[in-house]
Amino acid sequence: MKHRLNDKVRLLMGKGVEIPNPFSIDIGEDVDLDRISSDDVVIYTGCKIYGSKTLIMHGAKLGHEGPATIQDCQIGPHVELKGGFFKKSVFLEKANMAFGAHVRDACILEEEAGGAHTVGLKQTILLPFVTLGSLINFCDCLMAGGTSRKDHSEVGSSYIHFNYTPNQDKATPSLIGDVPRGVMLNQRPIFLGGQGGLVGPARIGFGTVIAAGTIFRGDCPEGGKLIYQEVYRDDIRPFYPGVYWEIRRRIINNINYIANLIALKQWYHFVRSMFLGSDPMGKGLLEGALEKLDMAIDERIKRLAAIVKKIPESIKEYKRIMKSDASAELIHQKEELFGIWEEIEESLHSLRSVSGDSALRDPFLEMISKEIHDKAGDYISLIQGLHPDCRDQGVSWLDNIVHEVNSKIFEKLPSFELV
Repeated sequence: MKHRLNDKVRLLMGKGVEIPNPFSIDIGEDVDLDRISSDDVVIYTGCKIYGSKTLIMHGAKLGHEGPATIQDCQIGPHVELKGGFFKKSVFLEKANMAFGAHVRDACILEEEAGGAHTVGLKQTILLPFVTLGSLINFCDCLMAGGTSRKDHSEVGSSYIHFNYTPNQDKATPSLIGDVPRGVMLNQRPIFLGGQGGLVGPARIGFGTVIAAGTIFRGDCPEGGKLIYQEVYRDDIRPFYPGVYWEIRRRIINNINYIANLIALKQWYHFVRSMFLGSDPMGKGLLEGALEKLDMAIDERIKRLAAIVKKIPESIKEYKRIMKSDASAELIHQKEELFGIWEEIEESLHSLRSVSGDSALRDPFLEMISKEIHDKAGDYISLIQGLHPDCRDQGVSWLDNIVHEVNSKIFEKLPSFELV
């Protein structure tokens, strides 16, 4: 029986894409071949490529360790996706994932970020150099830290970011590092030790080390701490489905996470665009990243809305259980949030366009533009080489965005006492 060569595979080979075993490759009818570079791209045995938004830039290698399925991903220069499933995500220069990866919607892996074998990601953003070990589930978080490939934030093997609660919600994003300082590539790395876990939503500061085997259920935004679990204590108590015993920390961490996503979106819009917008492929990569950031913001608002919808029943059940011992403060916080939610939700959608104080932003952008003109470096080397005054100006601009988003939301929620 003769097998017919996929027409698009034949056309890709004709323009110079290396495909060692062409009869094993499937290219979807909706794939735009003009969005696949012919320069040093290799598609190994068993790969499948689908989606009209798929983009593959020069030097990319797909499926070297096992078959890879690509669906509507934007893949930057010299990216290696060695095997697994990749959907609606962006991979910037030299990002990499080993065999068995499962990378789904709204992930962004920035330069030289990546993971070893059998890593699951969804709604995850890794800033440059962040490295994941093997056998990891790391969904719904943003991680930064480190200054280079040799000095990077790392997640040890068999680590879990716990992003789904017994109350069946996923308003659990964790901010590991932050955007205003993380994008400057000058912060101390963060280490999450293997066979451990982080219970979202959490905030972890730069320079934090969570020791191997530790399940951390709190926040350490100040950073520079060693966190370890010395003794595990059994504790058996009644479980009441649908009851939220605390709401303030959860809401604060979610809103702050969204504020950081908005800051990162503006970083891409104003700064990354200077490096990616000069040719159609780079522009496609930039558009893909901006799309993923909007998807991430939408997801976080959606997950918050799902919790708010449960609040009336949560209050009712809480009062039934606690009777006269019920916390008036907790009840007030829940009622306040539920009562104003529609306005908050509308504000969160509109605030994604916040671009920060122009008096902070514009001088910084001028300095970046001058650096590009004078030094003509790539993105990583230019950011690494910024003068401290320039870097501080950029941090102030992005901090201003985060502060503005937080302030405009929490001024509607006075009982949450944001500090």
